[in-house]
Amino acid sequence: MPNRLASEQSPYLLQHANNPVDWYPWGPEAFEAARAAGKPIFLSIGYATCHWCHVMERESFENQGVADVLNDLFISIKVDREERPDVDRVYMTFVQATTGSGGWPMSVWLTPELQPFYGGTYFPPAQQWGRPGFVDVLTEIGRAWREDRLKVVKSAAEIVDRLSQLARGQDDRRMPTEAALTKTFQQFQQSFDTRRGGFGDAPKFPRPSELLFLLREYARLREDATARQASDAALAMVVQTLRAMALGGMRDHIGGGFHRYSVDGDWRVPHFEKMLYDQAQIVLACLEASQAADDPFFAQIAEDTLQYVRRDMTDPRGGFYSAEDADSFPVEPQDLKTSRPHDLQKVEGAFYVWTADEIKRHLGDDSAVFEARYGILPNGNAPFDPQNEFVNKNLLYTAQSIAEIARSTNKAPIEVAEALLRARLILFDTRELRPRPQLDDKVLTAWNGLMIAAFARASRVLGGGALGQENIENPTAADLQSAIAAASFIRDVMWNAQTRTLLRRYRAGDAAIKGYAEDYAGLIFGVLELFQATGDPQWLAWARELQQRQDELFWDASGGGWFSTTGADPSVLVRMKEDYDGAEPAPTSVSAMNLLTLAHLTGERAYSDRAGEAIASFGGRLEQTGRAVPLMAAALSASIAESEQIVIVGPRDSGETAALWTAAHKRYRPFSVVTRVEPSTQAALAVHMPWTSDMKMMDGKPTVYICRGFACDAPATDPSVFSPRSLGEGALE
Repeated sequence: MPNRLASEQSPYLLQHANNPVDWYPWGPEAFEAARAAGKPIFLSIGYATCHWCHVMERESFENQGVADVLNDLFISIKVDREERPDVDRVYMTFVQATTGSGGWPMSVWLTPELQPFYGGTYFPPAQQWGRPGFVDVLTEIGRAWREDRLKVVKSAAEIVDRLSQLARGQDDRRMPTEAALTKTFQQFQQSFDTRRGGFGDAPKFPRPSELLFLLREYARLREDATARQASDAALAMVVQTLRAMALGGMRDHIGGGFHRYSVDGDWRVPHFEKMLYDQAQIVLACLEASQAADDPFFAQIAEDTLQYVRRDMTDPRGGFYSAEDADSFPVEPQDLKTSRPHDLQKVEGAFYVWTADEIKRHLGDDSAVFEARYGILPNGNAPFDPQNEFVNKNLLYTAQSIAEIARSTNKAPIEVAEALLRARLILFDTRELRPRPQLDDKVLTAWNGLMIAAFARASRVLGGGALGQENIENPTAADLQSAIAAASFIRDVMWNAQTRTLLRRYRAGDAAIKGYAEDYAGLIFGVLELFQATGDPQWLAWARELQQRQDELFWDASGGGWFSTTGADPSVLVRMKEDYDGAEPAPTSVSAMNLLTLAHLTGERAYSDRAGEAIASFGGRLEQTGRAVPLMAAALSASIAESEQIVIVGPRDSGETAALWTAAHKRYRPFSVVTRVEPSTQAALAVHMPWTSDMKMMDGKPTVYICRGFACDAPATDPSVFSPRSLGEGALE
């Protein structure tokens, strides 16, 4: 019989709805059951596309014997960390503080008052790999609760006190100087893998906020002739890292998009899940690198990734889904009649790997070119796998360049490129017949904000779509439409204008869970990018309203920065503040960047003052371990660099407006805000940007105004005004 999770919306909780474990969702019913029974709580936290969560479910939670122990000794609660990051953050801090590491699945034991006293991550069913067996752990904790309950409860209360002290942190607020940026840059240089790209050794996790910081330092330092060497080094680290990611096995060379991380140090062997926040941030890094390095390769990778999200990760109503699983059933289309997926066990990466025979059979004459390009070997190129999941299988990575293949096959490079395109289309269609990895189809506001930003930025950088060229065959027009559709969906379904309430999660017609600081911050970022792409005043107005509401709910008036939660939920024991820019950047870091953008758009000093307070709240961290908060370091870089406001006044459908727009986005300007003013909506825009009210078209022609600190140069109608000499940016060329 299904357990209580069957009535939940979370795909992760629904995965466990048929476990023999008597699961509860997080909430009053579970807490009251623990108090009434006098039992401790077993809290299991994970997410729908977590590989080791699946492993622990198969080994333990689907095992009737293990379930009997859990049901006898504990009240068991399941939490989706992506729906409830507030709960996850508290207990992850506890696990990291007491064990030295963390991860998912996370296993924590609590008193009925929700105070933690023991925790860890994955536990095998029996002792192995130096980890204690799960049943042994359950039995011992049950014994301790029976025999030493007072001691356990006292220890748990002391732990919560320490967590509260840890959350408050030390008052090291101070505005860091340029020296903090220099030290942070040096930390990245010291950890950079000069041979393979990326930072550190295996496993290699993409953290695009690192690249966004280095790109801003490239631009800021490039203006100083004495810092040219550091500027060149910053860009070189970004280019080498992104190229290694794009050419290696972490990128899906057939369907587009990026897998979560590389297991090895050579970017060859991916962990196969695909997360929306990775797609968004990698696209942003690629777009900026394409401008900074003047390299269309990165723009192509960005657009290919956006096409994947548009095709496979977009809800019919416009929002973006959260993730695709790493695991799927290892069965080929021709075998579906004899091997049904439910008779098999899911295998990580099964959807993405190929045997050499499959490649030859499907590609025919184009097979040799494809094999050379992607390192296909007769017995497979995958590393040894103790579970025999990848025996004779090939992981796709770029082994040879098109030029190298052309020389070895006596073909013209264009012939090689055309053969590879044909092969990709054939293998894509073939792969679509395989059982797909599970889709986590919930829509999260924070992650959607990042993705809206990526689509909107692409429409600006790649040209076309920002000026209303609505031909859907134009990729950048489709990019802008995707951004508009998603933002409109969030505003219509996830935002209540009357109560000024933003919700976090939507799935299957149900919108729920009040938003956290990260939801406001991520959405504001996306909406500000969308405003700059469209010039539509409604988006700037909404961004300002969202920022005001975020400040009301989450701002820390005494310490600066934003708490993750409102503090209104008594089941969340500690009101915490995220101070690490990891796979997802901290809301305070995102918000500092948002406020700087709002300040440059509106001219209102209050925004820049609050941005300064936010940066100062990370002051000690920036001065000592800036590498931990690279997006906040990027905000500091932006606050120090000279800002620029570029306004293009002209009709939406004018070719001359388009020419100015394209010229404004040709080169890398990370410290600029760029927007377009449609004459028909200028009065509405001036409500929020009063300094633009007198900007008119000159001689009836679309006109650009280039301003620094809101002091503008003479208006111009010729795109050549954006030449390096005109902007005084010759060093950036």
